Amino acid sequence: MQKTTLYTLAAGISLISFATNATAFETKARNAILMDYETGTYLFTKEHQEMIAPASMSKLMTVYILMKKIKDGEVSLEDTFTVSQNAWRKGGAASGGSTMFLKIDQEVKVEDLLKGILIQSGNDACIVVAENVAGSEEEFAAMMNETAQKMGLKNAHFENATGLPHPDHRISPEDLAILARHIIQEFPEFYPIFKQKEFTYNGIKQGNRNPLLYTLKGADGLKTGHTDEAGYCLTASVERGDRRLIEVVTGLSSNKERSEESESLMTWGFANFENYKFFQKNQIVAEIPVWYGAIPTVEAIVPENVVRTAKKSTKDKYAAQIFYKTPLKAPINKGDKIGEIRITYGEKLKDTIPLVAKNDVAKMGFAGRFVENLKYFIFGEKK
Repeated sequence: MQKTTLYTLAAGISLISFATNATAFETKARNAILMDYETGTYLFTKEHQEMIAPASMSKLMTVYILMKKIKDGEVSLEDTFTVSQNAWRKGGAASGGSTMFLKIDQEVKVEDLLKGILIQSGNDACIVVAENVAGSEEEFAAMMNETAQKMGLKNAHFENATGLPHPDHRISPEDLAILARHIIQEFPEFYPIFKQKEFTYNGIKQGNRNPLLYTLKGADGLKTGHTDEAGYCLTASVERGDRRLIEVVTGLSSNKERSEESESLMTWGFANFENYKFFQKNQIVAEIPVWYGAIPTVEAIVPENVVRTAKKSTKDKYAAQIFYKTPLKAPINKGDKIGEIRITYGEKLKDTIPLVAKNDVAKMGFAGRFVENLKYFIFGEKK
């Protein structure tokens, strides 16, 4: 016999999630994506899988690798890296790009290099990190590509650590958003650096270029970018209460336009969408009879938090139904799938989540099975 129970949306975290289009949003950005951090839902997209020149936004991969090495104990924040002539020449003030104003043969603490990349967007700092971590910027780029592949980025290829123009240096806005999500998830101890508004090194104070840090409540990262080809770009994150959104915008015509468009997209996302909790991890949703079980029932639990992002005006159209067959037959092992939750939007199935057994149920002995069979013969199917 199959049992079902219906839950409405108003009734915890899955990577499979959904959202319906809210009121149409228009942006001047050439490419754009807005993602809910918790569920991974895309709230808005515009040419988000196109491989674009990311400019300095590609430094997010540079710092991801550095932060991972620090977290893994391979590098310390107190370690020092040496500034080569190559790093000074390609990334220093004479190159015309963003710089930390490092000097040839200078010994720089890793902590300062991290700040110099994230706050000052120093090209010289990126090359110093690349050379000291991998031996050369070319080898570091290979490391970046390997990391991108392991992370599951499908439209990314790096040729350098800085984002300086190269015809083959490309990544999609979608992959940048995914990369930003990994940084926030994996390195909470380092993430506060992203919102630091200024940093002074070698006597030169520079401000963080992220415009949202100065204008939008809850903005706390991540990275700007600008070249003639890329236009004005931004990968950004905003946290309000228990919600966080991540966005990427590219191809804007000025710093002012970048600020306005990115702020508008973030504001629209918070205004139109919300996260709704269906079930909490390990929540008991059913008690199912067990045929031939040493105990008569087993509790069915949800193995993960089930949270979904939905348009606020359509939340009443979502529902969750619990399906399981009864009775189950012993033996049952803890964690066995014994049913499922089906999330629907109207009549359309949106997602399924397994229900699992909370505990083991051993099979009863011969005498017990004899009694159960006798009961079945007399009373019929167990319910």
